[in-house]
Amino acid sequence: MSDPLDEHDRAGEPLAVVAREAEPYLAGLRDRPVHDAAADALLDELDGPLPETGDGAVAAVERLVRIGTGAATHSTGPRFFHFVVGGSTPAAMAGDWTASLLDQVAGLWTASPLATRAETVVLRWLKELFGLPESFGGVLTPSATLAHVAGLACARYWWADKYGVDATSRGLAGLPAMPVFSSGLVHVSTRKALQILGCGRDTLRTFARDDAGRVDLAAMDAALARAGGRAVVVANLGEVNTGDSDPIADLADLAERHGAWLHVDGAFGLFAALSPRTAHLARGVERADSVTSDGHKWLNVPYESGFSFVRDRTWLSRAFGSWGAAYLPDADDERINYNMLGPESSRRARALPIWATLRAYGREGHRAMVERHLDVAAHLGRLVDAAPDLELLAPVQLCIVCFRYRPDGVPEERLNDLNARLGEALLADGRVYAGTSTYRGMTVFRPAPLNWRTTKADVERLVDVLRELGAALKD
Repeated sequence: MSDPLDEHDRAGEPLAVVAREAEPYLAGLRDRPVHDAAADALLDELDGPLPETGDGAVAAVERLVRIGTGAATHSTGPRFFHFVVGGSTPAAMAGDWTASLLDQVAGLWTASPLATRAETVVLRWLKELFGLPESFGGVLTPSATLAHVAGLACARYWWADKYGVDATSRGLAGLPAMPVFSSGLVHVSTRKALQILGCGRDTLRTFARDDAGRVDLAAMDAALARAGGRAVVVANLGEVNTGDSDPIADLADLAERHGAWLHVDGAFGLFAALSPRTAHLARGVERADSVTSDGHKWLNVPYESGFSFVRDRTWLSRAFGSWGAAYLPDADDERINYNMLGPESSRRARALPIWATLRAYGREGHRAMVERHLDVAAHLGRLVDAAPDLELLAPVQLCIVCFRYRPDGVPEERLNDLNARLGEALLADGRVYAGTSTYRGMTVFRPAPLNWRTTKADVERLVDVLRELGAALKD
């Protein structure tokens, strides 16, 4: 097979291959291990020299689907509890297929009114879902990290403007370092965004009152006073080891009193706003200057999906617009051009899977999913608490449960090594997936059950497998 044009009258056939294989694959996820190491040998079939003459679309896609359904890590299934990852609801997955089918150039209204209108609609729906003011501006991004880049780029522009400098055109040369303050709950993605923006990954200062990272408000208050209010405060809603959160309203008070910029990292924690049980954790988010979240976590849409919301929508165009290219619209174009409101120029229509899942299940369906995951996480916490060889290390607040394996007779100085080896054994076993992290100097597990398929039976399986593998390791 040579030129793709030769297959123009059969272009739908490769899609039919995927559709044919999707149903049995998805139906079998509950019974599959999350990862089958024995299937890794299939990966060799991806390799080899670049074909001189191609196999044709159907044959190539048949091979890819066969390898993929066998050798993939089945993170879209119900027992992938690693890295705070959701899945893809049926509507979101179909919406993503639609995005690929239509292949819209989503950055400019002229290129795709469909993609632009869809993005505008879902941003409004998301603000309604999270309780953010309708007046906020927004843009969809590939991830929370790029959503941080969007929000913190606006903060950087705001901060430089206080020195009379247009950071978009002149950069930061000659300016002091932009002060960025947070608690010890801050996520590495915030630091990475600061690194990308040229502000420096390690310029961020943390103010913590304990070894869990909880914010020291008095110390931050004093630092803001010394900075004269020319600073950015990062509040964290949902920490990745325990689900702990900063007191958003208190930090909003601090930022307001000093005239600082408040940026909220709500990568998964922003979904706390959906449940009456956890909505208090998100109280004050509506007062932030910028807010970020992820779609491929608790919203359960496919990778890549992030959201960035900014109180004053004009900051987005100041930070990312006015390119001065003759073939592009200018900043005065009355229609929305999202590639001038965020870090990407070339953008896929990632609004379509978000639109599909929000249209399919609505506010009530997504609230029900969040409530169920809260129940599942609480159930896992109770199982851990009741197990004689497991130790719960933090209260269960959201969708993350922090614990470690602690059997009788193993001294404290050996527990970190034991839990690290147990983590490796769990991933190698593959029946369930949950990684380890470090919390207060301890090696811990921090599973996050937030896949739309996940039920209490799945976390019960996690506990059973961990205790089974742990018993074999402890001696």
